Amino acid sequence: MQRLVFILIYPFLLVVSRLPFSLLYLLSDLLFFIIYRVIRYRRKVVQENLELVFPEKSSGERHRIAKKFYLHMCDMFLEMVKTLNISEEDLQKHFIFTNLETFRQFESQNRSTITFFPHYASWEWTIALDPHIKSKGYGIYQSLNNKYFDGWVRRVRARLGTSLITTRESWKIMGRNKAEGIIATYGMLNDQSPSRKKARYWAPFMGIPVPMHVGAETLSKKFDLPVLYLKVRKLKRGYYEGTFIVLADQPKTVPDYEITDAFFREVEAAIREAPEYYLWTHKRWKHRNKAPEGISKG
Repeated sequence: MQRLVFILIYPFLLVVSRLPFSLLYLLSDLLFFIIYRVIRYRRKVVQENLELVFPEKSSGERHRIAKKFYLHMCDMFLEMVKTLNISEEDLQKHFIFTNLETFRQFESQNRSTITFFPHYASWEWTIALDPHIKSKGYGIYQSLNNKYFDGWVRRVRARLGTSLITTRESWKIMGRNKAEGIIATYGMLNDQSPSRKKARYWAPFMGIPVPMHVGAETLSKKFDLPVLYLKVRKLKRGYYEGTFIVLADQPKTVPDYEITDAFFREVEAAIREAPEYYLWTHKRWKHRNKAPEGISKG
């Protein structure tokens, strides 16, 4: 069944990936109408999240944020598909970096790094970093349920220089790279909601106590990796700007959970600046205020 689904959908993705940007965004407008108006995909979840996070805003303001979010989500989905055939030259035009010297200082010291991302603006096109670095680029991700689409995603990223590794693979590969003296750049989405039972740390996110993933912080300390945050801004439709912020130069010296806290402070600032670019369809606050006794709390 997985193969059949892939065979049926892949030709459509291939056609979409070859569209010029002007037609791509016309298609995105149509997709927005279908998802927002017809299917009404997760509109209740989005509304509940916005009510939790922005109780001070009027229902009209939250409605406008939601509508802008769905427009952006459709753009981002088709931009992800576009990655299949986008040229390196086009990608560099659509995703720029403001301070590469902040990142390069660590490469000049022969140090591997780990960069944290949230589900904000465009995390798919952060692979535009690859041509600017000397080190080997890795993206740490959760594998897709459909192995055929998972393989496709890996191939797309590898075409532009990024090797995807699963969270389970990360410890082994990072350990091997360190042992062999290979300088690497790791990127990791770090704002997912962990299961309540596995969460070791709870802290406020947008003012609401929730469980936090601390695996990325643990990796940074285990392998002594400087931690960066990539702040991404959407300049206009299809154009993004990334700015590196150093969260920890010497992670082993930082008290537990302070790196995670620093990351979420940056994410909160981005959300408050332009909330329509956060992934509101995720049930990020589903475990709110349910921290078990004895769990570390920020």
